[in-house]
Amino acid sequence: MIQKNKIICLLLILYSFNVTIAGTVSEKNKIETPKSIGKQIFYFGKKAKKSKEAKIITTSVKFDSTLGYGFDFNTAANVKLNSDSFIIEAPTYFSVQLPEGNYQVSVTFGSKTQNTNTTIKAESRRLFLDQEKLKKGETDTKIFNINVRTPKIDATSEIQLKERDFGQLNWDEKLTLEFLGTVEIKTISITPITNVKTVYLAGDSTVTDQDLEPWASWGQFITNYFDENVVVANYAVSGSTLRSFKSSLRLKKILSLIKPGDYLIVEFAHNDEKEKGEGIGPWDSYSASIREYVQAARDKGAIPILVTPVQRRFFNADGTLKPTHGDYPDAMRKVAQEMNVPLVDITKLTTTLYESWGDEPSRKAFVQYPANTFPGQKEKLEDNTHFNSFGANEIALCVIKGLQDLNNPLANYFIKGLPQYNPNNPNVFAKWTLPMSNRFETAKPDGN
Repeated sequence: MIQKNKIICLLLILYSFNVTIAGTVSEKNKIETPKSIGKQIFYFGKKAKKSKEAKIITTSVKFDSTLGYGFDFNTAANVKLNSDSFIIEAPTYFSVQLPEGNYQVSVTFGSKTQNTNTTIKAESRRLFLDQEKLKKGETDTKIFNINVRTPKIDATSEIQLKERDFGQLNWDEKLTLEFLGTVEIKTISITPITNVKTVYLAGDSTVTDQDLEPWASWGQFITNYFDENVVVANYAVSGSTLRSFKSSLRLKKILSLIKPGDYLIVEFAHNDEKEKGEGIGPWDSYSASIREYVQAARDKGAIPILVTPVQRRFFNADGTLKPTHGDYPDAMRKVAQEMNVPLVDITKLTTTLYESWGDEPSRKAFVQYPANTFPGQKEKLEDNTHFNSFGANEIALCVIKGLQDLNNPLANYFIKGLPQYNPNNPNVFAKWTLPMSNRFETAKPDGN
Protein backbone atom coordinates (compact mmCIF):
# COMPACT_ATOMS: atom_id res chain seq x y z
CA MET A 1 0.00 0.00 0.00
CA ILE A 2 2.86 2.35 0.87
CA GLN A 3 4.55 1.54 -2.45
CA LYS A 4 1.29 2.29 -4.31
CA ASN A 5 0.95 5.68 -2.60
CA LYS A 6 4.53 6.56 -3.57
CA ILE A 7 3.78 5.83 -7.22
CA ILE A 8 0.62 7.97 -7.11
CA CYS A 9 2.55 10.88 -5.57
CA LEU A 10 5.26 10.61 -8.21
CA LEU A 11 2.67 10.68 -10.98
CA LEU A 12 1.02 13.77 -9.47
CA ILE A 13 4.39 15.54 -9.30
CA LEU A 14 5.11 14.73 -12.95
CA TYR A 15 1.65 15.92 -13.98
CA SER A 16 2.10 19.17 -12.05
CA PHE A 17 5.49 19.70 -13.71
CA ASN A 18 4.01 19.19 -17.19
CA VAL A 19 1.16 21.62 -16.51
CA THR A 20 3.61 24.24 -15.28
CA ILE A 21 5.78 23.91 -18.38
CA ALA A 22 2.75 24.06 -20.70
CA GLY A 23 1.60 27.24 -18.98
CA THR A 24 4.79 29.03 -19.98
CA VAL A 25 4.00 28.70 -23.71
CA SER A 26 2.21 31.56 -25.46
CA GLU A 27 -1.41 30.56 -26.13
CA LYS A 28 -1.23 32.17 -29.58
CA ASN A 29 1.82 30.18 -30.66
CA LYS A 30 1.20 26.85 -28.92
CA ILE A 31 0.29 24.24 -31.53
CA GLU A 32 -0.34 20.67 -30.42
CA THR A 33 0.09 17.53 -32.52
CA PRO A 34 -2.11 14.47 -31.97
CA LYS A 35 -0.02 11.38 -31.26
CA SER A 36 -2.18 9.09 -33.41
CA ILE A 37 -1.13 10.77 -36.68
CA GLY A 38 2.48 11.57 -37.39
CA LYS A 39 4.11 14.40 -39.28
CA GLN A 40 4.69 13.66 -42.95
CA ILE A 41 7.67 15.11 -44.81
CA PHE A 42 8.32 14.88 -48.54
CA TYR A 43 11.73 15.59 -50.08
CA PHE A 44 11.81 15.98 -53.85
CA GLY A 45 14.70 15.41 -56.24
CA LYS A 46 16.97 12.70 -57.60
CA LYS A 47 19.65 13.58 -55.05
CA ALA A 48 17.44 14.57 -52.14
CA LYS A 49 19.11 13.91 -48.82
CA LYS A 50 18.12 10.68 -47.11
CA SER A 51 16.04 10.90 -43.96
CA LYS A 52 14.38 8.32 -41.74
CA GLU A 53 11.34 10.50 -41.19
CA ALA A 54 10.92 11.79 -44.76
CA LYS A 55 9.61 10.25 -47.95
CA ILE A 56 12.06 10.74 -50.83
CA ILE A 57 10.32 11.34 -54.16
CA THR A 58 12.64 10.95 -57.16
CA THR A 59 10.05 10.38 -59.90
CA SER A 60 6.76 12.07 -60.83
CA VAL A 61 4.73 9.46 -59.00
CA LYS A 62 0.98 9.49 -59.65
CA PHE A 63 -1.37 9.65 -56.69
CA ASP A 64 -2.47 6.23 -55.56
CA SER A 65 -4.72 5.55 -52.58
CA THR A 66 -2.64 2.52 -51.61
CA LEU A 67 0.56 4.57 -51.63
CA GLY A 68 -1.27 7.47 -49.98
CA TYR A 69 0.35 10.36 -51.88
CA GLY A 70 1.43 11.56 -55.31
CA PHE A 71 0.82 14.02 -58.13
CA ASP A 72 -2.91 14.11 -58.72
CA PHE A 73 -5.59 14.85 -61.35
CA ASN A 74 -3.48 13.72 -64.30
CA THR A 75 -0.76 16.31 -63.66
CA ALA A 76 2.19 13.98 -63.02
CA ALA A 77 3.25 14.55 -66.64
CA ASN A 78 3.76 18.26 -65.82
CA VAL A 79 6.51 17.44 -63.31
CA LYS A 80 10.25 17.32 -63.87
CA LEU A 81 12.53 16.18 -61.05
CA ASN A 82 16.00 17.65 -60.76
CA SER A 83 18.61 17.10 -58.06
CA ASP A 84 16.78 18.62 -55.07
CA SER A 85 13.32 19.74 -56.20
CA PHE A 86 10.53 19.34 -58.70
CA ILE A 87 9.72 21.84 -61.45
CA ILE A 88 6.30 22.19 -63.06
CA GLU A 89 5.40 23.14 -66.62
CA ALA A 90 1.66 23.70 -65.93
CA PRO A 91 -0.68 23.85 -62.92
CA THR A 92 0.04 20.75 -60.83
CA TYR A 93 -1.65 18.99 -57.90
CA PHE A 94 0.02 17.02 -55.11
CA SER A 95 -2.27 15.07 -52.78
CA VAL A 96 -1.79 13.21 -49.51
CA GLN A 97 -4.44 10.88 -48.14
CA LEU A 98 -5.36 12.09 -44.65
CA PRO A 99 -8.21 11.82 -42.14
CA GLU A 100 -10.39 14.73 -41.13
CA GLY A 101 -8.59 17.37 -39.09
CA ASN A 102 -6.50 20.52 -39.19
CA TYR A 103 -2.99 20.44 -40.61
CA GLN A 104 -0.07 22.85 -40.64
CA VAL A 105 1.66 22.76 -44.01
CA SER A 106 5.18 23.99 -44.69
CA VAL A 107 6.40 24.34 -48.28
CA THR A 108 9.99 25.28 -49.18
CA PHE A 109 10.52 26.59 -52.70
CA GLY A 110 13.00 28.43 -54.92
CA SER A 111 15.55 27.63 -57.62
CA LYS A 112 19.30 27.66 -58.12
CA THR A 113 18.91 28.16 -61.87
CA GLN A 114 15.94 30.45 -62.52
CA ASN A 115 13.69 33.15 -61.10
CA THR A 116 10.46 31.74 -59.70
CA ASN A 117 6.91 33.02 -59.18
CA THR A 118 4.97 30.71 -56.89
CA THR A 119 1.23 30.52 -56.20
CA ILE A 120 -0.20 27.89 -53.84
CA LYS A 121 -3.85 26.95 -53.47
CA ALA A 122 -5.28 24.06 -51.47
CA GLU A 123 -8.36 21.87 -51.56
CA SER A 124 -11.16 23.71 -53.43
CA ARG A 125 -8.95 26.61 -54.57
CA ARG A 126 -8.34 28.19 -51.16
CA LEU A 127 -5.56 30.70 -51.72
CA PHE A 128 -2.51 30.55 -49.42
CA LEU A 129 0.33 32.10 -51.42
CA ASP A 130 -0.21 34.74 -54.08
CA GLN A 131 2.60 34.96 -56.65
CA GLU A 132 5.69 35.19 -54.47
CA LYS A 133 8.62 36.11 -56.68
CA LEU A 134 12.14 34.89 -55.87
CA LYS A 135 15.36 35.57 -57.72
CA LYS A 136 17.65 32.77 -58.86
CA GLY A 137 19.43 31.32 -55.85
CA GLU A 138 16.81 32.46 -53.33
CA THR A 139 14.57 30.12 -51.33
CA ASP A 140 11.66 30.69 -48.97
CA THR A 141 9.29 28.68 -46.79
CA LYS A 142 5.55 29.31 -46.53
CA ILE A 143 3.63 28.01 -43.49
CA PHE A 144 -0.16 27.84 -43.44
CA ASN A 145 -3.03 25.81 -41.96
CA ILE A 146 -5.53 23.71 -43.89
CA ASN A 147 -8.82 22.23 -42.72
CA VAL A 148 -9.58 18.75 -44.09
CA ARG A 149 -13.10 17.46 -43.50
CA THR A 150 -15.63 14.75 -44.26
CA PRO A 151 -19.45 14.81 -44.11
CA LYS A 152 -19.50 12.46 -41.08
CA ILE A 153 -20.71 14.01 -37.81
CA ASP A 154 -21.13 10.99 -35.53
CA ALA A 155 -22.06 7.32 -35.71
CA THR A 156 -25.60 8.08 -36.88
CA SER A 157 -25.47 11.34 -38.86
CA GLU A 158 -23.62 13.19 -41.58
CA ILE A 159 -23.97 16.33 -43.68
CA GLN A 160 -26.47 15.95 -46.51
CA LEU A 161 -24.28 16.87 -49.45
CA LYS A 162 -25.70 18.11 -52.74
CA GLU A 163 -25.03 16.14 -55.90
CA ARG A 164 -22.54 18.70 -57.17
CA ASP A 165 -20.61 18.53 -53.87
CA PHE A 166 -19.51 14.97 -54.61
CA GLY A 167 -16.13 14.94 -56.31
CA GLN A 168 -15.14 18.37 -55.00
CA LEU A 169 -11.67 18.62 -53.51
CA ASN A 170 -13.15 19.82 -50.22
CA TRP A 171 -15.01 16.54 -49.73
CA ASP A 172 -12.55 13.84 -50.72
CA GLU A 173 -10.30 12.04 -48.23
CA LYS A 174 -7.15 13.89 -49.22
CA LEU A 175 -5.28 17.10 -48.59
CA THR A 176 -4.53 18.54 -52.03
CA LEU A 177 -2.03 21.30 -52.82
CA GLU A 178 -2.17 23.10 -56.16
CA PHE A 179 0.97 24.80 -57.53
CA LEU A 180 0.79 27.44 -60.26
CA GLY A 181 3.32 29.69 -61.98
CA THR A 182 7.05 29.26 -62.46
CA VAL A 183 7.49 26.90 -59.54
CA GLU A 184 10.27 24.78 -58.04
CA ILE A 185 9.35 22.89 -54.86
CA LYS A 186 11.98 21.40 -52.56
CA THR A 187 10.09 20.05 -49.55
CA ILE A 188 6.54 19.71 -48.22
CA SER A 189 5.79 18.86 -44.61
CA ILE A 190 2.32 18.25 -43.16
CA THR A 191 1.72 18.22 -39.42
CA PRO A 192 -1.65 17.52 -37.76
CA ILE A 193 -2.60 20.18 -35.20
CA THR A 194 -5.36 20.12 -32.60
CA ASN A 195 -5.57 23.41 -30.76
CA VAL A 196 -5.36 25.96 -33.57
CA LYS A 197 -7.93 28.76 -33.49
CA THR A 198 -10.62 27.87 -36.02
CA VAL A 199 -12.82 30.29 -37.97
CA TYR A 200 -15.98 28.52 -39.14
CA LEU A 201 -17.88 30.03 -42.07
CA ALA A 202 -21.62 29.52 -42.56
CA GLY A 203 -23.10 31.03 -45.69
CA ASP A 204 -24.19 30.69 -49.30
CA SER A 205 -22.55 30.80 -52.75
CA THR A 206 -20.93 34.18 -52.07
CA VAL A 207 -19.03 32.62 -49.14
CA THR A 208 -18.40 28.98 -50.09
CA ASP A 209 -15.20 27.51 -51.55
CA GLN A 210 -16.13 27.38 -55.24
CA ASP A 211 -14.43 24.25 -56.53
CA LEU A 212 -14.07 25.26 -60.18
CA GLU A 213 -13.09 28.31 -62.21
CA PRO A 214 -14.22 30.94 -62.99
CA TRP A 215 -16.46 31.06 -59.91
CA ALA A 216 -15.07 32.28 -56.59
CA SER A 217 -16.08 33.59 -53.16
CA TRP A 218 -14.54 35.62 -50.39
CA GLY A 219 -14.30 32.59 -48.09
CA GLN A 220 -11.59 30.97 -50.22
CA PHE A 221 -9.54 34.17 -50.47
CA ILE A 222 -9.57 35.33 -46.86
CA THR A 223 -7.38 32.27 -46.12
CA ASN A 224 -4.49 34.12 -47.79
CA TYR A 225 -4.60 36.89 -45.18
CA PHE A 226 -4.60 34.92 -41.92
CA ASP A 227 -1.34 34.00 -40.23
CA GLU A 228 -0.28 30.49 -39.19
CA ASN A 229 -2.22 30.67 -35.90
CA VAL A 230 -5.63 30.39 -37.58
CA VAL A 231 -7.36 27.84 -39.78
CA VAL A 232 -10.53 28.53 -41.79
CA ALA A 233 -13.20 25.80 -41.94
CA ASN A 234 -15.61 26.90 -44.66
CA TYR A 235 -18.91 25.01 -44.49
CA ALA A 236 -20.84 27.49 -46.65
CA VAL A 237 -22.71 25.97 -49.60
CA SER A 238 -24.26 27.41 -52.74
CA GLY A 239 -28.02 27.93 -52.70
CA SER A 240 -28.38 27.69 -48.94
CA THR A 241 -30.58 29.58 -46.51
CA LEU A 242 -30.19 29.73 -42.76
CA ARG A 243 -32.88 27.05 -42.45
CA SER A 244 -31.58 24.73 -45.19
CA PHE A 245 -28.01 25.05 -43.84
CA LYS A 246 -29.34 23.75 -40.54
CA SER A 247 -31.62 21.06 -42.02
CA SER A 248 -28.72 19.64 -44.10
CA LEU A 249 -26.85 19.28 -40.77
CA ARG A 250 -24.03 21.66 -41.63
CA LEU A 251 -24.69 23.66 -38.48
CA LYS A 252 -24.75 20.44 -36.44
CA LYS A 253 -21.37 19.50 -37.92
CA ILE A 254 -19.88 22.87 -36.97
CA LEU A 255 -21.29 22.66 -33.45
CA SER A 256 -19.83 19.15 -33.04
CA LEU A 257 -16.34 20.56 -33.62
CA ILE A 258 -16.30 24.21 -32.51
CA LYS A 259 -14.28 24.97 -29.36
CA PRO A 260 -14.25 27.81 -26.85
CA GLY A 261 -12.43 30.76 -28.43
CA ASP A 262 -13.22 29.70 -32.00
CA TYR A 263 -15.28 31.94 -34.30
CA LEU A 264 -18.48 31.40 -36.27
CA ILE A 265 -18.99 33.90 -39.11
CA VAL A 266 -22.53 33.91 -40.52
CA GLU A 267 -23.64 35.48 -43.83
CA PHE A 268 -27.00 34.64 -45.42
CA ALA A 269 -29.89 36.39 -47.24
CA HIS A 270 -29.55 35.85 -51.00
CA ASN A 271 -31.65 32.69 -50.88
CA ASP A 272 -33.61 33.39 -47.67
CA GLU A 273 -35.26 36.25 -49.59
CA LYS A 274 -36.94 33.75 -51.93
CA GLU A 275 -38.56 31.62 -49.22
CA LYS A 276 -42.34 31.93 -49.03
CA GLY A 277 -44.99 30.97 -46.51
CA GLU A 278 -46.50 31.93 -43.20
CA GLY A 279 -43.93 33.11 -40.68
CA ILE A 280 -41.27 33.43 -43.38
CA GLY A 281 -39.49 36.75 -43.79
CA PRO A 282 -36.75 39.05 -42.54
CA TRP A 283 -38.40 39.88 -39.22
CA ASP A 284 -39.67 36.36 -38.58
CA SER A 285 -37.88 33.16 -39.68
CA TYR A 286 -34.68 34.94 -40.78
CA SER A 287 -34.22 36.88 -37.53
CA ALA A 288 -35.16 33.85 -35.43
CA SER A 289 -32.59 31.70 -37.24
CA ILE A 290 -29.83 34.28 -36.79
CA ARG A 291 -30.56 34.36 -33.07
CA GLU A 292 -30.39 30.56 -32.98
CA TYR A 293 -26.97 30.49 -34.68
CA VAL A 294 -25.61 33.19 -32.36
CA GLN A 295 -26.82 31.45 -29.22
CA ALA A 296 -25.61 28.04 -30.39
CA ALA A 297 -22.09 29.42 -30.91
CA ARG A 298 -22.11 31.13 -27.53
CA ASP A 299 -23.32 27.96 -25.81
CA LYS A 300 -20.14 26.31 -27.08
CA GLY A 301 -17.95 29.16 -25.84
CA ALA A 302 -17.34 30.36 -29.40
CA ILE A 303 -17.58 33.91 -30.74
CA PRO A 304 -20.24 34.71 -33.37
CA ILE A 305 -19.76 37.40 -36.02
CA LEU A 306 -22.58 38.45 -38.35
CA VAL A 307 -22.02 39.62 -41.93
CA THR A 308 -24.80 41.29 -43.91
CA PRO A 309 -25.24 40.03 -47.50
CA VAL A 310 -22.96 41.21 -50.29
CA GLN A 311 -24.73 43.37 -52.83
CA ARG A 312 -25.80 42.19 -56.25
CA ARG A 313 -24.55 44.18 -59.23
CA PHE A 314 -27.62 46.21 -60.28
CA PHE A 315 -27.10 49.86 -61.17
CA ASN A 316 -29.62 52.66 -61.47
CA ALA A 317 -29.40 55.02 -64.45
CA ASP A 318 -27.70 57.66 -62.26
CA GLY A 319 -24.79 55.34 -61.40
CA THR A 320 -25.99 54.44 -57.92
CA LEU A 321 -26.54 50.85 -56.86
CA LYS A 322 -30.06 49.46 -56.60
CA PRO A 323 -30.68 47.66 -53.29
CA THR A 324 -32.02 44.13 -53.83
CA HIS A 325 -32.04 42.63 -50.33
CA GLY A 326 -35.12 44.39 -48.95
CA ASP A 327 -35.32 44.39 -45.16
CA TYR A 328 -32.88 41.51 -44.69
CA PRO A 329 -29.76 43.60 -43.97
CA ASP A 330 -31.75 45.71 -41.49
CA ALA A 331 -33.06 42.55 -39.81
CA MET A 332 -29.53 41.27 -39.29
CA ARG A 333 -28.39 44.68 -38.01
CA LYS A 334 -31.25 44.65 -35.48
CA VAL A 335 -30.38 41.17 -34.19
CA ALA A 336 -26.71 42.17 -33.92
CA GLN A 337 -27.66 45.20 -31.85
CA GLU A 338 -30.10 43.32 -29.61
CA MET A 339 -27.69 40.45 -28.93
CA ASN A 340 -24.52 42.55 -28.87
CA VAL A 341 -22.92 40.64 -31.73
CA PRO A 342 -20.07 42.08 -33.86
CA LEU A 343 -21.47 43.01 -37.28
CA VAL A 344 -19.54 43.50 -40.53
CA ASP A 345 -21.83 45.51 -42.81
CA ILE A 346 -20.74 44.10 -46.16
CA THR A 347 -23.96 45.38 -47.73
CA LYS A 348 -22.78 48.95 -47.16
CA LEU A 349 -19.14 48.21 -47.97
CA THR A 350 -19.97 46.54 -51.29
CA THR A 351 -22.36 49.35 -52.21
CA THR A 352 -19.43 51.74 -51.86
CA LEU A 353 -17.15 49.30 -53.69
CA TYR A 354 -19.33 48.82 -56.78
CA GLU A 355 -20.22 52.50 -57.05
CA SER A 356 -16.52 53.38 -56.81
CA TRP A 357 -15.82 51.12 -59.78
CA GLY A 358 -18.89 52.22 -61.73
CA ASP A 359 -21.30 50.18 -63.85
CA GLU A 360 -19.02 48.90 -66.61
CA PRO A 361 -15.73 48.45 -64.67
CA SER A 362 -17.58 46.53 -61.95
CA ARG A 363 -18.39 43.79 -64.48
CA LYS A 364 -14.75 42.71 -64.22
CA ALA A 365 -15.37 41.54 -60.64
CA PHE A 366 -18.15 39.16 -61.65
CA VAL A 367 -18.43 36.06 -63.82
CA GLN A 368 -19.03 37.92 -67.06
CA TYR A 369 -17.10 36.50 -70.02
CA PRO A 370 -17.77 36.17 -73.77
CA ALA A 371 -18.45 32.76 -75.27
CA ASN A 372 -15.47 30.39 -75.68
CA THR A 373 -13.41 32.07 -72.94
CA PHE A 374 -13.23 28.73 -71.08
CA PRO A 375 -13.23 25.08 -72.23
CA GLY A 376 -16.75 23.92 -73.11
CA GLN A 377 -18.25 27.41 -72.73
CA LYS A 378 -20.45 27.88 -75.81
CA GLU A 379 -22.49 30.81 -74.52
CA LYS A 380 -21.50 34.02 -72.78
CA LEU A 381 -21.49 34.14 -69.00
CA GLU A 382 -23.23 37.15 -67.49
CA ASP A 383 -23.75 36.83 -63.75
CA ASN A 384 -24.42 39.78 -61.43
CA THR A 385 -24.27 37.81 -58.17
CA HIS A 386 -21.26 35.49 -58.33
CA PHE A 387 -17.69 36.71 -58.35
CA ASN A 388 -14.60 35.71 -60.23
CA SER A 389 -11.29 35.51 -58.34
CA PHE A 390 -10.63 39.24 -58.63
CA GLY A 391 -14.04 40.15 -57.21
CA ALA A 392 -13.88 37.51 -54.48
CA ASN A 393 -10.54 38.86 -53.30
CA GLU A 394 -11.96 42.41 -53.14
CA ILE A 395 -14.87 41.17 -51.01
CA ALA A 396 -12.43 39.35 -48.71
CA LEU A 397 -10.57 42.63 -48.26
CA CYS A 398 -13.88 44.31 -47.39
CA VAL A 399 -14.54 41.66 -44.71
CA ILE A 400 -11.06 42.23 -43.34
CA LYS A 401 -11.63 46.00 -43.25
CA GLY A 402 -14.91 45.45 -41.41
CA LEU A 403 -13.20 43.35 -38.74
CA GLN A 404 -10.35 45.84 -38.40
CA ASP A 405 -12.78 48.76 -38.06
CA LEU A 406 -14.53 46.89 -35.25
CA ASN A 407 -11.20 46.28 -33.49
CA ASN A 408 -12.36 42.67 -33.36
CA PRO A 409 -9.82 40.32 -31.73
CA LEU A 410 -9.89 38.15 -34.85
CA ALA A 411 -8.19 41.00 -36.71
CA ASN A 412 -5.06 40.33 -34.63
CA TYR A 413 -4.53 37.15 -36.64
CA PHE A 414 -4.26 38.78 -40.05
CA ILE A 415 -0.78 38.80 -41.56
CA LYS A 416 1.47 41.66 -40.50
CA GLY A 417 1.87 44.63 -42.80
CA LEU A 418 -1.46 44.14 -44.56
CA PRO A 419 -2.31 47.47 -46.26
CA GLN A 420 -5.48 49.23 -45.13
CA TYR A 421 -8.18 48.56 -47.72
CA ASN A 422 -10.38 51.41 -48.95
CA PRO A 423 -13.54 50.52 -50.92
CA ASN A 424 -13.70 54.13 -52.09
CA ASN A 425 -10.45 53.48 -53.94
CA PRO A 426 -10.56 49.76 -54.83
CA ASN A 427 -8.11 47.71 -56.83
CA VAL A 428 -8.53 47.49 -60.59
CA PHE A 429 -8.90 44.36 -62.69
CA ALA A 430 -6.11 45.36 -65.08
CA LYS A 431 -3.57 44.73 -62.30
CA TRP A 432 -4.99 41.33 -61.30
CA THR A 433 -2.59 38.57 -62.33
CA LEU A 434 -3.42 35.56 -60.15
CA PRO A 435 -3.04 32.38 -62.27
CA MET A 436 -6.26 30.49 -62.94
CA SER A 437 -6.64 26.87 -61.96
CA ASN A 438 -7.12 24.50 -64.88
CA ARG A 439 -10.42 22.96 -63.74
CA PHE A 440 -13.50 24.74 -65.14
CA GLU A 441 -17.28 24.65 -65.00
CA THR A 442 -19.76 26.71 -67.03
CA ALA A 443 -22.83 25.89 -64.93
CA LYS A 444 -23.50 28.66 -62.41
CA PRO A 445 -23.62 27.88 -58.68
CA ASP A 446 -26.97 27.35 -56.99
CA GLY A 447 -28.64 30.53 -55.76
CA ASN A 448 -28.70 34.08 -57.08
